[in-house]
Amino acid sequence: MILLDYRDRRPIYEQIVEKFRELMVSGALEQDAQMPSVRGLAMELSINPNTIQRAYMELERQGYIYSVKGRGSFVTDQGHIREREWEALVTEQSGLARRAALLGLDKEKLTDAIDKEYAGREKEKEEGAGQ
Repeated sequence: MILLDYRDRRPIYEQIVEKFRELMVSGALEQDAQMPSVRGLAMELSINPNTIQRAYMELERQGYIYSVKGRGSFVTDQGHIREREWEALVTEQSGLARRAALLGLDKEKLTDAIDKEYAGREKEKEEGAGQ
């Protein structure tokens, strides 16, 4: 479910947050699905439970999960998650467009790069479905 990259400069808890966000956005973790227990995930990943707890606290702070006392943590409303991701994407895209304009790249080059990325994703999906 979650693979960590120990060569990545980012802290482990940030990698965990990112992986869970990806699982939620893709629908692999559905609304109201229970998150793995802190202890269980810590054992599975062979890391300190405090690291998992910190990641869960960050996910809750960002609105991706909610806690139920005595029961654990659960995935929030999928619409809310997708809306937050869309807002982040629009902000990121605006920054990329601004940088491209500063570099003198025209709009067509930027949209061609986006189209190329989408085509690559579609090809990956088709290859994955054929296996």
